[in-house]
Amino acid sequence: MTQDKLRLGAFFYATGHHVAGWRHPSSEADGGLNLERYVGWARRAEDAKFDLVFLEDGTGIRDGNLRSSERTARSAHFEPVTLLSALAAVTSRIGLVATTSTSFNEPYNVARRFASLDHLSGGRAGWNLVTSTTDAEAANFGTDQIARHTDRYERAEEFVDVVLGLWNTWDDGAVIIDRASGQFSKPDGFRPLNHRGKHFQVRGPLNISRTPQGQPVLVQAGSSGPGKDLAARTAEIVFTANQTLDEAVAFYGDLKERMARFGRSRDDLKVMPGLFPVVGRTESEARAKFDALQDLIDPVVGLALLERMVGGFDLSGYDPDGPVPELPEAEGAKSRQQLMFDLARREGLTLRQLYLRIAGARGHSQIVGTPAQIADEMEERFRANGADGFNIMPATLPGGLDDFIELVLPELRRRGLFRSEYEGRTLRDHLGSRPPARPAAIPESPADA
Repeated sequence: MTQDKLRLGAFFYATGHHVAGWRHPSSEADGGLNLERYVGWARRAEDAKFDLVFLEDGTGIRDGNLRSSERTARSAHFEPVTLLSALAAVTSRIGLVATTSTSFNEPYNVARRFASLDHLSGGRAGWNLVTSTTDAEAANFGTDQIARHTDRYERAEEFVDVVLGLWNTWDDGAVIIDRASGQFSKPDGFRPLNHRGKHFQVRGPLNISRTPQGQPVLVQAGSSGPGKDLAARTAEIVFTANQTLDEAVAFYGDLKERMARFGRSRDDLKVMPGLFPVVGRTESEARAKFDALQDLIDPVVGLALLERMVGGFDLSGYDPDGPVPELPEAEGAKSRQQLMFDLARREGLTLRQLYLRIAGARGHSQIVGTPAQIADEMEERFRANGADGFNIMPATLPGGLDDFIELVLPELRRRGLFRSEYEGRTLRDHLGSRPPARPAAIPESPADA
């Protein structure tokens, strides 16, 4: 694909991204635990020529103070790599990106899991690298609190180096399967990693050969300073949240400039912010769709969502119609907490107004309007070097996804901004990117010989 085209991800969040989406008739409310629903959504996105399907994940129920019905609707869903392995069998071109945390996993397992997905899908796998951000997740792994932000990213830096190293312990063409000679693989075609670091000791090699893409695509979602450094060094896609055009352009420029420090080309990383569109054939129709969703928000649910977005602080003692209070810096998602504060101050929002404001997009860009209005804003950010594409966040599934495909994509294509057919077969083909430099081989030690 040429560089003047948008990249688009279909971000599937069980029951849709709006916090009350599961209650709306355009949502398949059982979608989080129904494989056939996901199959249908993935095939819709592939028929529409999206670059990828994107699945988020957490290692616990993060909305722990919600009523049981809302908690189940938002949190009951498949483990994403398992789900994408099933979707790999019923799709053929669309990329498959799953979130897996570096905080409560081990590098060898993650490297093997995503290498397997890349083989199963014929080269369409991507790993969205995150650090876990909530104490609720930590409580499932033997501790009451998540590690400090700096410690989480220190672990993540070493974690990704080990994964990249393991993916490269096999050479291209190492497996030859020569029955006549009795040689299955080249003796020198793979090697141990022999990594010994502060957090991990991993011998290797990986017990699965080099994948169709060489290595799966790395995706990163952090927007803090350490997160941007990690992305500039290792990622091919960055998923981020920016509210204004100026913020988007500043983030984009900062991230692309950081890449030079690691010897990488700017084109090898695609910035794809989240976009929550509610589209109608007229502006009034779009507004009516959005208002119908907003009317379904339970105040308890809205406030609990906001509590998570600002770092897990209890807001129940504050006047919901009063200003957003000053709160300490969170150890969780620092950049998202700051985005919430900036949004509230810029627009003069009360607590209630803020949770209503983020109930769909959760801090990402939100556009309610006609196909032309949505395409205008997407094109403006793209042309201004504020984005290389977008991760589309449907309010409901499949209704919101169908609306975007039926109404917005034709407008983007009319403007020459999005493909009509796939040009390649792998996720990296779609992106037009190159992976980070392949790590130098680590020679075997005498003990391993």
